[in-house]
Amino acid sequence: VKLLDGTSLCSGRLEVKSNQRWSSVCEADFDQQDAEVVCRELGCGAPSVLQGALYGEVEAPMWTKEFQCGGQESALLDCRSSGSARNTCSPGKAVGLTCSEPDDVRLVGGASRCAGTLELKQGDWRPVSDLISVWTLKTAASVCRELDCGSAVSVGDRKESSDRPVWRIISDCVQPGSALRECVTSSFYSSSIVDLTCSGKQVTINDCHLINLQ
Repeated sequence: VKLLDGTSLCSGRLEVKSNQRWSSVCEADFDQQDAEVVCRELGCGAPSVLQGALYGEVEAPMWTKEFQCGGQESALLDCRSSGSARNTCSPGKAVGLTCSEPDDVRLVGGASRCAGTLELKQGDWRPVSDLISVWTLKTAASVCRELDCGSAVSVGDRKESSDRPVWRIISDCVQPGSALRECVTSSFYSSSIVDLTCSGKQVTINDCHLINLQ
């Protein structure tokens, strides 16, 4: 399975590969339990949005049978499917799916969950190395956004007393809407790691008027 034309690895128009051919899936043949299986198979978090044509319409062939997943399967093609085949699917009804991002980025050791040492999970949790010339506030802002922690306040390096396993990140790859895990290049040992402080989740209040009661 794959998700195409979305904003990250965990969102897009669903396509399924069978017999060397990729097919889109009709919304009528797909439900929440099926979505849970797809998100799990892709290594993403739980499904948050399931809507036809959310990520564009397509001329690709349509999957012709209804998926009947229980929700616990590890792969979509492990699910049972209906015996009857569907020949048509209404325009605008190709499945678009958004899964939540996996919980694979965190800040630890700070005053709140939005400050501290930047750590990334790729099998195991390790800090991210710091190359001070490339970790800018703009790069850090994308990480704060991914963590739902507002904007970046500061980013810098912290020297530890000894080397430890760390992840190396291509900082130019870190963009708004991308996931930090997509930018990992390698693991090595270093004593220089990223410390990051975000502003915290922002609350926007529109059209409010303050009234002084005398």
